[in-house]
Amino acid sequence: MILGAVLAGGQSSRFGSDKALAELDGRTLLARAVEALQAQCDAVVVVGREDAPVPTLPDRPRPGMGPLGGIAAALHHAAEAGYDAVLTCPVDAAGLAGTVAADLAPSPAYCADQPVIGLWPVSARAPLDAMLAGTGTHSMRAFAGRIGARAVQLPVLPANINTPADLESAERRSHGL
Repeated sequence: MILGAVLAGGQSSRFGSDKALAELDGRTLLARAVEALQAQCDAVVVVGREDAPVPTLPDRPRPGMGPLGGIAAALHHAAEAGYDAVLTCPVDAAGLAGTVAADLAPSPAYCADQPVIGLWPVSARAPLDAMLAGTGTHSMRAFAGRIGARAVQLPVLPANINTPADLESAERRSHGL
C-alpha cells in the first residue's frame, strides 16, 4: 500500500504569497497535487499545513526542516498506519503524471530532476531521523544517497512553480500558448 504525501510546508518566499492556494486553470496547486496523488495512492495526506482537503500532518521533528521534515512525518504516519511506502510530491508540482508511482517503482527512487518527487519505503524513516538529528547536510540528494535510492528520469516532468512568473508560464502552457 502506498500513502501519498503532498509536501506543503514551505514559506513560498520566492512566490510572495501562499503558493498552495495559487490557482492554475481555476484550481489551486494544493488541490491539483492532492488529486494527482489520489489517482495512484491508497490514501493522501498533506504535510506542513493545517488546512487541506485531506488529513494533514505537521513536519517532523519540527517545522523549518525543509522537504525532509515533511517526508519524515509522512514516513512515520505511513509506518503507523500499515503502508509500505510513501509517494511524495511538492505542492507546486503542477502536471504530475498519473504514472509516477509506477515510474518510480520499486522504492526507493526519486525524480532525477525534482528529487522531492519520490517513492520512499517506510524503512527509510530511521536513517532519515538520524540524518535530521545530525549536523550534516539535510538535502534531498544526501537522503536519497544515504538510503540507496535510484534517480529516475520521468517521461513527463511536472512544472516546478516557484514564482508568479512560473505560474504564468504554466498557465500559458496549459492553454497551448
